[in-house]
Amino acid sequence: MLAVVLSLGAAAAFAASAMFIDSVTGRVGPLQLSRWQMGLAFLMTGAITVALGGWRTIDLEMALWLTGSSAAGIMFGSLTFIAAIQITGPRISALLFTTAAPFALALGYVFRDETINLAQAAGVALIVLGIVLAVLGPKGDEGPRPEKPLWLGVALGLLTAFLQATGSLMARPAMLAGADPVAAIAVRTGVGAAFFIALLAIPALRPAARPAPQSLRRISGAALAGMVVGMSLLMAALARGDVGIVTTVSSTTPILILPMVWAIHGRLPGPMAWVGAALAVAGTALISLSS
Repeated sequence: MLAVVLSLGAAAAFAASAMFIDSVTGRVGPLQLSRWQMGLAFLMTGAITVALGGWRTIDLEMALWLTGSSAAGIMFGSLTFIAAIQITGPRISALLFTTAAPFALALGYVFRDETINLAQAAGVALIVLGIVLAVLGPKGDEGPRPEKPLWLGVALGLLTAFLQATGSLMARPAMLAGADPVAAIAVRTGVGAAFFIALLAIPALRPAARPAPQSLRRISGAALAGMVVGMSLLMAALARGDVGIVTTVSSTTPILILPMVWAIHGRLPGPMAWVGAALAVAGTALISLSS
């Protein structure tokens, strides 16, 4: 029971992080937002790691695996995730993120000779159907969006899911070797923050001005909710419950984000949004529980 509660908390934290990111759309670009979010997340997780002594669990080989994981999931994955949210909104981007499960299946099949059973194939079909229903359904329940084509946001969301699945695959050897979860997050966010800060050496990539104080507070909220609270709750849930159950419950973000959209934008998402979210979560459940 505790694992389920922790998993639901993680899903809610991830949903809140997406809403924080969406709240600065039009005021902070993806590159600048990634730089601040990763930097703040590293400071938070680094401080926790120092306090708990987690750095002692990371050796050179683990650090290299986590660096590769950061390159996929953070250096590029965070950019595409933020851009997808800013184009499609948090609701659809959360749905697109559920395709990380099918991508993980495909990567496991290619690199680890894992087979795909009928239940997992059905799960993939449900996720795809849920996304199609949500994308093709009525729009406008999340407030005004940037004037960019929806297909671009969908493509970026799918790319994000693939990069996250790749990052998780690369982090697995370090976690199996006994790396402290919070220390692993600190390494990943620290490497990502160093990358985005290094990009400031390129004049064309320097922002015209730093984010406004209100935007910085919201970026801090996104880092705290997603990288610190969400990931910590997820790791705690994995330590106490079955992986399939935890993965399934923590993937309910597309459903939990709907009332947040309603509360913030004052417009209740339509039936297609709810059905699409439910199908995507059901598909993730089939994949997780049959693995």
